[in-house]
Amino acid sequence: MPSILLAHDVSSGDQVVLNNGGLLSYIWVGAKHMLTGYDHLLFLVGVIFFLKGFKDIIKFITVFTIGHSITLIAGTYLGIQVNEYFIDAIIALSVVYKGFENLGGFKNVLKTKSPNLLGMVFLFGLIHGLGLSTRLQSFNMGVEQILLKIISFNIGVELGQIAALIPIIFLISKWKGKSNYSAFYKASNVYLVIAGIGLFLWQLYLYYS
Repeated sequence: MPSILLAHDVSSGDQVVLNNGGLLSYIWVGAKHMLTGYDHLLFLVGVIFFLKGFKDIIKFITVFTIGHSITLIAGTYLGIQVNEYFIDAIIALSVVYKGFENLGGFKNVLKTKSPNLLGMVFLFGLIHGLGLSTRLQSFNMGVEQILLKIISFNIGVELGQIAALIPIIFLISKWKGKSNYSAFYKASNVYLVIAGIGLFLWQLYLYYS
């Protein structure tokens, strides 16, 4: 379980790739990081479940991308340090939040209206970007072309995000036409909440250990 939960952690193999390659190696590592970034992808799955059509998906994913690009690029370039376990715990809570919202938690449990989704996606995008920034800052990037390396990593993250979301969007859109979609929707979002709580507790354990 620990090896699975740290699947998108920094590895010595990635450092070797960066040492031996140019800017393309940062794109590759960024894409790989997002493809194994289960916490980021779980949040996006929760967002996609809530949306009605392809235009909405593009709009919300773009807002999320803008948010995490801002903090990834600025946070890394300015050397803003955030404890990786603490920020990953907050990211885990974003997964819990989205599953809870999709299940009607605000209306049925808290008896209140859900916060503006577009604004929350942007806010969580900023938080996710800080998580990506902590990972990138864990690498030895040298002293040359720092900004270009950061931007290249961010491009890789976007490419990885697109590659991961294509099959997810296809699966959810196809399932919407099935008679058992309601059960699939509820079960998936319950699992999102459970997974988010598990990730949150694990990151807290790492933070305090």
